[in-house]
Amino acid sequence: MSLANHSVEKIGGTSMSDYVSVRDNIILQPVKKGQLYERIFVVSAYGGLTDKLLEHKKNGQPGVYALFANGVNDDSWLTALLDLKQEMLNINATLFADDLLIKANNFICERIDNAQHVLADLQSLCSHGHFSIEDHLSTVREMLASLGEAHSAWNMAELLQRDGVNAIFVDLTAWQSTEHTSLDERIKLAFEHIDLGKQLPIVTGYAHSQEGLMSTFDRGYSEMTFSRIAVLSHAKEAVIHKEFHLSSADPRLVGENNAVPIGRTNYDVADQLANLGMEAIHPKAAKGLRQNSIALRVKNTFEPEHTGTLITGDYVSDKPCVEIIAGCKGVYAIEVFDQDMAGNIQQVDQDILRIIQRFKAHIVSKDINANTITHYLSTNLKTVKRIRAALEEHFDEAEIKQQKVAIVSAIGSDMQVPGILAKTVRALADQNISVLAMHQSMRQVDMQFLVNESDYDQAVKSLHGCLVEVHDHGDAICLAS
Repeated sequence: MSLANHSVEKIGGTSMSDYVSVRDNIILQPVKKGQLYERIFVVSAYGGLTDKLLEHKKNGQPGVYALFANGVNDDSWLTALLDLKQEMLNINATLFADDLLIKANNFICERIDNAQHVLADLQSLCSHGHFSIEDHLSTVREMLASLGEAHSAWNMAELLQRDGVNAIFVDLTAWQSTEHTSLDERIKLAFEHIDLGKQLPIVTGYAHSQEGLMSTFDRGYSEMTFSRIAVLSHAKEAVIHKEFHLSSADPRLVGENNAVPIGRTNYDVADQLANLGMEAIHPKAAKGLRQNSIALRVKNTFEPEHTGTLITGDYVSDKPCVEIIAGCKGVYAIEVFDQDMAGNIQQVDQDILRIIQRFKAHIVSKDINANTITHYLSTNLKTVKRIRAALEEHFDEAEIKQQKVAIVSAIGSDMQVPGILAKTVRALADQNISVLAMHQSMRQVDMQFLVNESDYDQAVKSLHGCLVEVHDHGDAICLAS
């Protein structure tokens, strides 16, 4: 792999669904400065396809994988797969014509048909008592996930070739390969003979590895592929292209004219956003970039002239301030109260954590006092009920409650502003918003407020108004170079 002055860039699924904008605003944009190559592109599946291949990321609605996993004697997965196949062919029909359309359809049909045969054979095998479907589900999940990125990457490489760019399809999915390697080794082998000065690699966001990328990173797998390519190739910069700016708040809530791009921030802030489910990048993918001093830039696909948000390890705002108001709805508070907890809180906490981990629920935050531990979980109601049942069985004398809440967080690289907590609580009180709980860490990078879910939108607007809009930030809180 060339060690030239190159960048590694990831294109999100929503952006990928608009090929003309990707071509003109991302691929061809640097041509104005005399540069086309010296870039590597890692692409996501087209918007919504991974949800249909696996399960919906937000509402949990089952896709092909979830239907297969939950119904060994049910063919609903097959119907979903065939519907998905038709959707992929419909996408192809909007992008290609004539011989190229036939070629594109043949490529994805071969993969989907192969996956269908594998799943049907596995379903038949596991109908016998000696074989368990659970033993194969991680492999099934990886196989299905790979279809989305293979589809979009192959299409993009072909479309760019048609449009005069020397693009090449780099397939990291190891489809039908018998060779099992580590992620790093697979990347090195794939780029061994690529000349970045003359070729533009279009890389699948999914990469097959011996250790199983999804078993560790699940839906963050494409960001891990992107990160490792950047690290292994010693990239000068890593870039993520999204359909929006990384802004001071959701423009849909606070208004387009009030939200302002952040411009500069650090990886600590990026981790706080990821914890709230608003990740600019998966924390473990960010770790590799941070450790290798590779800056990450987040850009808006549809505003190519804007420099975006530059994320580095060492950035701290010149003056203490709040950079972003973020949060999440659909959070479940599970409160465990036990009079006997006092003096034994460490063991009780460990037991609770083991139960939560068993059901793979994401912990957004938690609070503890002498006889009560409350965890705030980002998961679905079905999982919450299972966790509560397990807790009630384990702590048979405890009082356990659950409540659906929302979290609103003020985040910044340096928030050591005197009186900021009092100012924030007063702003919420002025809107008759009850604060159910709040947290402010000594690290001074975030404050979290637990509120009723019905108060979420107003809480975001209120905090953004008193902590961000009162300052005239102009085009960005801190302009990126």
